[in-house]
Amino acid sequence: MRSLWKTLGSGPLRDIALVCLAVGVIGVSYGAVATTSGFAWWFPVLMGALVLAASSEFLFIGIVAAGGSPIAALLAGLLVNARHLPFGLAVPDVLGRGWRGLLGTHLMNDETVVFALSQDGMHRKRAAYWACGLGILACWPAGAALGALLGTVVRDTGALGLDAMFPAVILALILPAMKERAVRRTALAGAALALAVTAFVPVGLPVLIALAALPLCTVRSREGAVR
Repeated sequence: MRSLWKTLGSGPLRDIALVCLAVGVIGVSYGAVATTSGFAWWFPVLMGALVLAASSEFLFIGIVAAGGSPIAALLAGLLVNARHLPFGLAVPDVLGRGWRGLLGTHLMNDETVVFALSQDGMHRKRAAYWACGLGILACWPAGAALGALLGTVVRDTGALGLDAMFPAVILALILPAMKERAVRRTALAGAALALAVTAFVPVGLPVLIALAALPLCTVRSREGAVR
């Protein structure tokens, strides 16, 4: 911990801690929803540790609970997690090799990649990636376990509003970057795309479709460089 503090400083570590806390809170909602949908208490905990991908896990639980095929739920989860392919291309040097690379791949998600890419220098990138990844690996299954126990007591888990915390924390983290015009326009275009298709595609896919707005950021950045 002292090494991470020395490498990253208090600011990035605070942001990582907030995101891990938010992930844990969403894990509570996930575990509660899974239990009230008829799954055994241990199922969301096991899924949380082995899959470690909130959107695909929520999607799997929702499809199976609605009477869908587990195979269809599995394929839908794999489709949602297709975003990890470009993630892997973005941080190959951060993951390492051998068993470390295998564990690093398991820890790969939106948050770990974002924190890694936001740091300067490979040493800081790796520190941020592993701090966030290990934090989420601890908080997500733990939150799911707490939620599974909560789900046996509270039947209407949606009334708790636990799923609102994660988007709020992410929004607070990205607000400073929104000062740049190119980033702001790209983010708004991506949000518009996601909202436009939300009613027509499965959960998780709107985020993938929003990535179609990324070329706008590149184009704007090049225009600014030319000027």
